[in-house]
Amino acid sequence: MTWFRVDNRLVHGQVIEGWVPHLATEHLIVANDAFASDFLRQQIAELAVPENVDIHFVELEELAEVLKKCGSSTLVLFEDCRDARRACDAGVAMETLNIGNLHYAPGKTQLLPHIAVSEDDREDLRRIKEKNVVFDLRRVPTEHVRAADEQLF
Repeated sequence: MTWFRVDNRLVHGQVIEGWVPHLATEHLIVANDAFASDFLRQQIAELAVPENVDIHFVELEELAEVLKKCGSSTLVLFEDCRDARRACDAGVAMETLNIGNLHYAPGKTQLLPHIAVSEDDREDLRRIKEKNVVFDLRRVPTEHVRAADEQLF
């Protein structure tokens, strides 16, 4: 199974301690152009990842090819809704997109304690939904899945 998550923190405790074991993750992919070219951030992130999990840092245009090589038991992390939309637009097939964390900033509306969206975020999510992607609004796998449409749009 491949699981897709939007979380502006990318590699952090909730992902490593919650999602990785829950999904029996073998491959962790950080799909973000800036991260893919930042060797220092990559080294820091690698320190948090268990030895039995392969971590990949890829630009969004490379994601589809890397997914083919990784196969199942893969967790893909996007920093924001724009990156998730770019992946969808590039043909990456997603059944479900977990919205794990989007920090509040000026110009955003706080929807849940862990999700604040801008108008650009809303438009990106609308476009993703057009591809029949189901949204999952959880920080950790043990949380109750919340219906997303009425909150996001």
